[in-house]
Amino acid sequence: MTVKPLRRVFAVVNGGTPTAESENWDGEVAWATPIDLGRRNGSRIARTQRTLTAQGLRTGSSLVPAGSLIISTRAPIGYVAETTIPMAFNQGCRGLVPGKQLDVRFFRYQLLVSGSRLESLGQGSTFIELSTEALASFPLAVPPITEQRAIADFLDAETARIDALVANYLELVDRLVDQRGAITVGGVAGESLSGPRKPSTLTWLKEVPAHWAEVRLTLLARLGSGHTPSREHPEWWLDCSIPWITTGEVSQIRDDRIEYLRETREKISELGIANSSAELHPAGTVVLSRTASAGYSAIMATPMATSQDYVTWTCSPRLRPQFLLLCLRAMRPDLLGRLAMGSTHQTIYVPDIQSIRIPLPPLEEQDQLVEWIWKRLRRNHAAIDAIRSQVELLAERRQALTAAAVTGQPTVPGVAA
Repeated sequence: MTVKPLRRVFAVVNGGTPTAESENWDGEVAWATPIDLGRRNGSRIARTQRTLTAQGLRTGSSLVPAGSLIISTRAPIGYVAETTIPMAFNQGCRGLVPGKQLDVRFFRYQLLVSGSRLESLGQGSTFIELSTEALASFPLAVPPITEQRAIADFLDAETARIDALVANYLELVDRLVDQRGAITVGGVAGESLSGPRKPSTLTWLKEVPAHWAEVRLTLLARLGSGHTPSREHPEWWLDCSIPWITTGEVSQIRDDRIEYLRETREKISELGIANSSAELHPAGTVVLSRTASAGYSAIMATPMATSQDYVTWTCSPRLRPQFLLLCLRAMRPDLLGRLAMGSTHQTIYVPDIQSIRIPLPPLEEQDQLVEWIWKRLRRNHAAIDAIRSQVELLAERRQALTAAAVTGQPTVPGVAA
């Protein structure tokens, strides 16, 4: 198999970004960025987030014809897609216009599996970029055109089969995630308990056992909040030893897998608490994020403080923190859909938080329901993990199959061994 520098197979075209004047934008010319390529990496691309006018193209970018490749050369390096329409692109990409007698699909697959090698050629101190010269000098395997077509046909069929399996698995994951929500809602509604039921007065439940009350949460738990000590007093940020829950902890609790929050990214000091509205909450306090990534909740495993992005509830003897946590997770769609305000960053305001009501089973039933819910959630989580593991294996299989095919390793119909 012949090896040639990329410049002998493709013409390399640099991209650009027009100035911000309105007459340059929102026209009929598709304009790709690394973000667009990332969404279609290894595939074909026909749409982009932003478009240019003819003037924007003329004054600030370049156009490659349909059937070309566009590859990202910064942030990150190595995303590649095949154009199905004439397309412009920004300076974070390069266009590759094919010469005669080649099947662009073959080279799309080859560049797709060359991402790490291309990335290793990047240079720069502020950000890593693959230069036009380095890209143009990159070695490409160039088999005869008949073999290019045979390998591309083989990979089209095999990757489509793998992609269909992945899509089916991901659809199953979506169903299991929906099931997870149904388990939690059904659990805190007491669906596993026998006996008569009554319509719920809560907007997020249909029915509850007839002997349950439905109570304003502030009657069952002390509502609290948090604060950030002033950064203008460095002495308040010395000897920090108290776990301090901020928006950085949302990543831990976003998928509802943990009950107890045990570690925080940041800590504050006793002096910081003494000179701010922050307070040290006891272990067992339930927290709810109310700004930015609103609606996520957990239980403090140890005494902790919070920023103003959270509200807290310290439960009375009538309410188990574990049951309250599951109620908050069950009502999250209602909290965000009915109470959260803001389009960019949703916020649940304190007056709305003060109005929250929850079902109140007897303590023995709260404990029973918490156990019932988590038993099923753990099974659900295990099923999701198993499927995601299969998806990762399929992705590895796809990559390995592609790499082998473009270097002539597997037996491909129509290609000499």
